[in-house]
Amino acid sequence: MKIFVAGGTGVIGRPLIAELLAKGHALIVLTRSPEKAQALVEQGIEPAIADVFDTDAVKAVVSRAQPEVVIEQLTALPRTYTRQSMNAAAALNNRIRLEGGANVLAAAQAAGVRRYLRQSVGFYAIPGPGLADEDTPLAFSASPAVAAGAREVTELEYRLLGNSNIEGIALRYGFFYGPGTWFNPDGDVAQQVRQQQLPIVGNGEGMWSWLHIEDAAIATVAAAGQGNPGVYLIANDQPLAVREWLPAFAQWLNAPPPPQISAEDALKATGADTVYYGTQMRGVSNAKAKRELNFQPRPLEWIVDTAEAQGGRDSVPPRVGKAAR
Repeated sequence: MKIFVAGGTGVIGRPLIAELLAKGHALIVLTRSPEKAQALVEQGIEPAIADVFDTDAVKAVVSRAQPEVVIEQLTALPRTYTRQSMNAAAALNNRIRLEGGANVLAAAQAAGVRRYLRQSVGFYAIPGPGLADEDTPLAFSASPAVAAGAREVTELEYRLLGNSNIEGIALRYGFFYGPGTWFNPDGDVAQQVRQQQLPIVGNGEGMWSWLHIEDAAIATVAAAGQGNPGVYLIANDQPLAVREWLPAFAQWLNAPPPPQISAEDALKATGADTVYYGTQMRGVSNAKAKRELNFQPRPLEWIVDTAEAQGGRDSVPPRVGKAAR
């Protein structure tokens, strides 16, 4: 297929492009940087040079490309995962997703693109028992930032899925880990864990749904080719409570065990978002993606490795993802 990628040079964009090339797709990748354009050419990729906020320029490059499919992975997240850095990045990140994404979607519609995939978020389900699925309501009454995120997800998905002229697919990814992410040995969260700056909050019952960055790329390529219009939750098979994954992550990094603080202290120190992620967040089910996309995510790397180090090899699920890389 001929595929146009917006956001192809970011954390997920790089493995996504590699996977698309490996599958033999013809690629056009949006960039505003001549230097990045040259790097794309060297990979055998056609660059489309335009500022995502320039409506006419985006429309022109998409029209010229005439792709069958558009994949939008637009974000502007910081290298560090702190309250301060996330707050500082929020305005640009929201603008690039809302305004930039609207420009790419409008350009795709004008060019007669058949199918459009966009990045969405898988950790805003309303708190409750069991795993959330694609129909579970979002947490509009959670902490201010989480509620704002849920509203943004709803708006972005409605723009796409409410359009009868295009096959829209929203991919709600879990928390990325792996090369280039915050949750990698060289990533910012790993550094915080080494410095004991990331505590277990309260009972540590917040359930995190994980996704290796390469599995995100694999699932996205599968959805581009065989997904049905609608929402897919893309995460691995085993959501884990903070009290489980964070100590294992610290052990994997050879870092000290994480400290623990009460929910009340966390609320005073860093706000309601920290309490939500640490104690209330709900895990998600990947059943639809496994059923319709043949999604086979790898188990969480540091859980596997720490279990093996403790002699629990027989109880560790096979590393299906290693063969899929």
